[in-house]
Amino acid sequence: MGVASRYWQLVKIDGAGRRQVQEISPAKAFFVDVFPAIAYGGQNAIADNTDRHVPDAEIQLQLLQLSRDAPTDRYLLAQRCLLCFISWQIEQVCLQLAANFGSVHGFGCADLLPYVLDDDGRLQPHGTYQSLSQKILQSFDPQQSSLTTWTTTRVKHDAALNQFLLECGVYMVSDWAILNDTRPQQLERIFREFYALTPPEIQQAQQLLESYHAIYRTARLQQRSLSIGGKCTTPTTQQLQEIATLLQSQTSQTLKSETVMTQLQKLATQLREYRIHVRGGSLPTKSLDAITVDEYTDTTKALDNEDEQTEFLQLYRPQFLACLEQALAVVTQSRVNRLQRKKGEKAKKFLQALKLFHCQNLRMTEIAESMGLRAQDAVTRLLKLKEFRADVRQQLLLLLCDRVLDLAKNYSYPDRLITLEQQIKLALDEQITQVIKEAGNQSQTAKINTIENGLFRERLCRYLDSLNEEI
Repeated sequence: MGVASRYWQLVKIDGAGRRQVQEISPAKAFFVDVFPAIAYGGQNAIADNTDRHVPDAEIQLQLLQLSRDAPTDRYLLAQRCLLCFISWQIEQVCLQLAANFGSVHGFGCADLLPYVLDDDGRLQPHGTYQSLSQKILQSFDPQQSSLTTWTTTRVKHDAALNQFLLECGVYMVSDWAILNDTRPQQLERIFREFYALTPPEIQQAQQLLESYHAIYRTARLQQRSLSIGGKCTTPTTQQLQEIATLLQSQTSQTLKSETVMTQLQKLATQLREYRIHVRGGSLPTKSLDAITVDEYTDTTKALDNEDEQTEFLQLYRPQFLACLEQALAVVTQSRVNRLQRKKGEKAKKFLQALKLFHCQNLRMTEIAESMGLRAQDAVTRLLKLKEFRADVRQQLLLLLCDRVLDLAKNYSYPDRLITLEQQIKLALDEQITQVIKEAGNQSQTAKINTIENGLFRERLCRYLDSLNEEI
């Protein structure tokens, strides 16, 4: 059962990016005309019954038929009623995603809505552009699923939404689907090049994946051959026991089904993090703000002596800060030089907007108003924060790798330098990612006042202060 008012009230995003609910009077009048018994429910006015529970499936089937067979004026109104309903379901999906992943990955429902709520509420389509809601409605088949289920599926597969989630570190594919479409040869390359694991560790992971394929994926393929679709479900206890038995025949190890499950989930997590990385997303990392020896065990795991580790860290920290400042200066000046070649005062506006956003905590809409720009999107295009952070990250990694490797050579034997270089590059990449992620969280969330003063922002503001006479 649903709520009647959702067929004439549209959830939308206004020009400032805020959620609002718009009542569409023609859609409301049409709904009352088509479903008088449901709308009035024996009462004197529909206004008294906007929260009345209604049979969604029956209503949607009739509206869908009208949207395809009725005269133009009526089919547009029937379509609008369905589009209103879809907008509410889109919001529910975003609320669910935010509840499941938002607190860990730094986003809320309000950050997701602009990617999927692009319906302006018009009765007559404007131009050739199709909103996501219109695409959902046009592709909906009531014989295959309910409108609620179909909307949920399409939203979770939306390219723009998934790209945003990926940048936040959320990869919307189940563990079992990831394991299903990863070949043992791929796993060997990923674990060797990305994780730098030893050959025995790689072989153990390959044997686990091959056993999983032999039992779980084979059963999955058999289901598909019988036209049994659906999502990949968690392996059953019997399947886990069969995987354990197969592993035992290859390795002589006796494993419990619970252990196999844990190992499969760990393997899927590693593959998920690799996919997020290669698609440009953010990986979970440790903070650089708290300076303790333990925080840097990844960087220094090749160093043997505790005193040497302490000395190394004392030298490393200033190098990191110096390289970060240099990277910020190089990338900022490069952007300014590029903008100066264009007409107008774009370079100066870029520096002003950068300072307002990072140093004064203003929102994009507030920056646009302060600088006399047309709207929030004008500020977004001017700053290009994702590109800016990516350039800083790359520049920082280049600068820091050279300096840290030179430092580390004083604390390691020559025959270990090749292994040491790979370990340090991976560790630095992880730690730099955290600094850039802190800056990214500021642009991805609306909670400006709760953002910590991370290294990226602190050093950028210090650099911008030094340019005061130019801004």
